[in-house]
Amino acid sequence: MRIIVDVLGGDNSPNAVILGAVNALEAADDFSIILSGDEWTIKEQLQVIGYVGDRITVLHAPEEISCNESPTVAIKRKKESSLVKALRAVADGEADAIVSAGSTGAVLAGATLIVKRIKGILRPGLAPILPSEKGPFMLIDCGANVDCKPEYLQQFAIMGSAYMSKVMGIENPRVGLINNGAESKKGNELTKATYSILEETPGINFVGNAEAREIMTGAFDVLVCDGFVGNVVLKYTEGLAMSLVNMLKVELMGDTRSKLGAAISKPAYRRFKKRMDYTEYGGAPLLGINGGIIKAHGSSDAKAIKMAILQAREYLVGNVTETISTYLADAAVSIDKDN
Repeated sequence: MRIIVDVLGGDNSPNAVILGAVNALEAADDFSIILSGDEWTIKEQLQVIGYVGDRITVLHAPEEISCNESPTVAIKRKKESSLVKALRAVADGEADAIVSAGSTGAVLAGATLIVKRIKGILRPGLAPILPSEKGPFMLIDCGANVDCKPEYLQQFAIMGSAYMSKVMGIENPRVGLINNGAESKKGNELTKATYSILEETPGINFVGNAEAREIMTGAFDVLVCDGFVGNVVLKYTEGLAMSLVNMLKVELMGDTRSKLGAAISKPAYRRFKKRMDYTEYGGAPLLGINGGIIKAHGSSDAKAIKMAILQAREYLVGNVTETISTYLADAAVSIDKDN
């Protein structure tokens, strides 16, 4: 297995990305890494780290795509960028999966234009893994498709089920549809139409609507929504988690008694922080593309990059791309004429 890493993508690139790649190799010995970026910079940093193995190769790519550029324009113009060359390597079969912490828009546009969709997929879905009371769940879509049709959400449910089954090891994943009520007739035209379709979709375990207050309960393994709703849920969840932690710190340091209680409870707080840490889950897979695409958080440190690379490895071990194709065929889902 060959995983290519976009070294120039992310707030902490290139050093944190390179260190994360080296650390990932220590966790498993059945894959190799290609680092896409400026060759001189990469080799210099590998020397600083002290890496002397033979499982890392370098793909020279001197250009970088920033978050301030138009994604589609940048993908078409910057042929020598680390992201474009990495995506091209996947499309040409020189790599099996890519990890990038760079511009989300550029990753989405490049994956669709260069690597292409799986045959039969109408739209790819960005699908982060998030923590809940009872374990991780997938949110799909969280921003790739702001405007959706019921058929898109149906395929999100199928792809999410395939991933959670093959990568996360969840048997018969429970699929929920994010809505403003539990009843099947609640919601807007999109959710009402999607509910009816999901009820009739073979091969998935659709358990009904999920109200916002149920998202973090652990009652669902895959939560389906359009990209607008998903992005709001994702950003609100991230902001709420940070605010709760900050408020808790203030209160724990408020007086002597609280400080003593905080000292005694420190192990519990550490466990809680670990459960809420996004770096434990890697990045967000872009499902529906003909290859493994893992979008790491823009602020990823070395640990987050390591976990995203290992997530890409699990994607490949689980044959997720092939499984999605099989699920689509079994569900007899309509095929996009453009594919």
